Amino acid sequence: MLVIAVLAVLGAYGFAVAAANRVRGSAQQTSAAYFQAWGDGDVRAMARLVDQPPGDFVSRHLSFTEELHVEKVELRPGAVKSTGEESAEVPFTGTRELREFGPWPFAGTLRLAVRDRAWKVIWSPETLHPLLKDGGTLGLTEFDGPSVELVTSEGDKIPNDSYAESYLDRLRPEFGQVNQGWALVSTVPGQPARRLMTAEPKAEAERTTLSRSVQAAAARALDGVEDAAIIALRPSSGEVLAVADRLRDGFSAFHDFFPPGSTFKVITAAALLESGLDPAAELACPGTYTIPFHRSFQNAGLQDHGAVTFADAFAHSCNTTFVQQAVTRLGAEDLRSTAERWGFRRNLPTGAGGDCGTMEDPADDDWHGADAIGQGTVVATPLCMATIAAAVQSGTWRSPRLLPAAQAERIEGPAHKPVWLDEGVVAALRDMMAAVVDHGTASGAGLPPGVSGKTGTAETQDGADHGWFIGYRDDLAFCVFVRHGGSGRTAALPITARFLNGL
Repeated sequence: MLVIAVLAVLGAYGFAVAAANRVRGSAQQTSAAYFQAWGDGDVRAMARLVDQPPGDFVSRHLSFTEELHVEKVELRPGAVKSTGEESAEVPFTGTRELREFGPWPFAGTLRLAVRDRAWKVIWSPETLHPLLKDGGTLGLTEFDGPSVELVTSEGDKIPNDSYAESYLDRLRPEFGQVNQGWALVSTVPGQPARRLMTAEPKAEAERTTLSRSVQAAAARALDGVEDAAIIALRPSSGEVLAVADRLRDGFSAFHDFFPPGSTFKVITAAALLESGLDPAAELACPGTYTIPFHRSFQNAGLQDHGAVTFADAFAHSCNTTFVQQAVTRLGAEDLRSTAERWGFRRNLPTGAGGDCGTMEDPADDDWHGADAIGQGTVVATPLCMATIAAAVQSGTWRSPRLLPAAQAERIEGPAHKPVWLDEGVVAALRDMMAAVVDHGTASGAGLPPGVSGKTGTAETQDGADHGWFIGYRDDLAFCVFVRHGGSGRTAALPITARFLNGL
């Protein structure tokens, strides 16, 4: 009986020892539970399966998910591999869905070992992601993406090197801040940061009124030309079809004033027609004319055209005729009031700003005569003179704009209301501007058929003359301006011919 009792005691002891040394669970069970909790986002359940988890285990996982904008994670465990009597590992792949980037695949290894007679996960930062090894970090950074993309009225990209850049730069800030891009960045101590993924923001497209073909033709016409600008408008709407500006020294074709020279004779002619002067009236065009008891005025090259009609005095740009008729037919305020009806003294709310022109009531006949031929107190922007040409073509003065009407109004307020011009005056001006090209100062310049216009040469106090040509063809009006380029015929007309023939 004693032997039996001893054996029973020894058997019970052996069972107790075996039970005490038995390992709870398995590597397979622990890894499966860990991956399940990870996929469910149950970080606290994950922590319970880790041997001596760091104090920031839960917060590290939560902040990793939050900071990288992880929306979900999918895990694909491989087979459990034994690496010793009480150690194992499980290779796995996974995909995190990041809000800014979409799927972000990764691969790692889950290591396990027996601790306190139970299978536990042996955790390190690279378990969360391999790039966190050795103090590495992962993070999102924002960067400025492209600002709004301004496109043509057709929705096409505005041609490169179009000489419209300064105006487009004025417009972009009006369409809000630039869009932000995102980069997923890996940093390892001692090494430069590395972008793993980039989410480039898409630029918002905003249409301007620019025509791709007209803008391209204007830019090509100015290639190789310094200190010049071309403005093209659609007379029926006021839309700016092209702005190619190569003016130097910070000057702008929308904002800076220059003496317009004989292009202003369109305004003077309108005032004279309103006073009752008939286009067929025969007038003298001597080489020199002296206002009684005042100064003398000359035609270019002292040309004497003898007796000509008023229409031909316009076609040949007779300074002497226009001065004589202005001082005898027009009162001091008549020329100014006509100019104001045609846009002078107005700002031009294109969306990128703009101004038209200014003039003062003349102090005496000397100033009155000079104003009549676009000198004296008269100054205008090239944009302004393009609107005057457009008004002749359409019969209505319209405020120009570089953006759709609603956008231009949002930025700069309401446009000026259209001004309907006297039909008889406009009809006469059309004939007179056609005569300029047919047999006047713009004849034989290589312009395509159907062009009407007016040349201008403006004297300056700081250098050579400014050269001008304004005109229209069908539903396209334009101004070509060459600062200190010489006469309108020699400086502006060749550029105009290249522009119009290039359309």
